[in-house]
Amino acid sequence: MASGSAPTQLQLRATIRTKNGLCVPRKWIYHLTEGSTDLRTEGRPDMKTKLFSSSCPGGIMLKESGQGYQRFLLYNRSPHPPEKCVEEFQSLTSCLDSKAFLLTPRNQEACALSSD
Repeated sequence: MASGSAPTQLQLRATIRTKNGLCVPRKWIYHLTEGSTDLRTEGRPDMKTKLFSSSCPGGIMLKESGQGYQRFLLYNRSPHPPEKCVEEFQSLTSCLDSKAFLLTPRNQEACALSSD
């Protein structure tokens, strides 16, 4: 997570392990809306993103919605965030009418984050 090229940008980078074990770098640029927690995702005009505050160090919580879907995401710098962070996220999402919770498995070595 870093500031973007402009003060109103937030850049999230990740390296995601695919089913076949390969690590694929990804990058998302969010544009901040002054006086609001709403973000616009670059290249995705149909997507609405809302930023939530979190007491979790190194973490960020987002709600993404688009054409026919809504999802809540917890990003953390650590592949194993503290349990209290996961509990806080579950509590928030249940209050926001989320019915299912998916915890992705962390049984493989983390992918190295690319430097680009």
